[in-house]
Amino acid sequence: QVQLVESGGGLVQAGGSLRLTCAASGRIFSIYTMGWFRQAPGKEREFVATISLGGRSTYYADSVKGRFTISRDNAKNTAFLQMNSLRSEDTAVYYCAIGRRAYTYTTAKDFESWGQGTQVTVSS
Repeated sequence: QVQLVESGGGLVQAGGSLRLTCAASGRIFSIYTMGWFRQAPGKEREFVATISLGGRSTYYADSVKGRFTISRDNAKNTAFLQMNSLRSEDTAVYYCAIGRRAYTYTTAKDFESWGQGTQVTVSS
């Protein structure tokens, strides 16, 4: 079992940046695909980005492509989501998750463990 803890959320003005961190503990982190999802009030949880086991391949939702960057450091059991040019519509609780399917699988059901989430609020 892998436990995940997100951090780095907060309040930022539109156009600003935040870097989210997902710290993992437990089983070997490097055997899992990593993903970031988000959920805004009254909306379903949506895919943001995924990264492959070794970190060489990534996949992004169209809404964040070119603004967000996902990365991982398997030696430190940590994953990151660098968010630039933030918009008010990026406001949500952000969750990291792990799964055993390839990084091109992007629905929530493809991931087996989740963190508790971190709030990101972008003011316009």
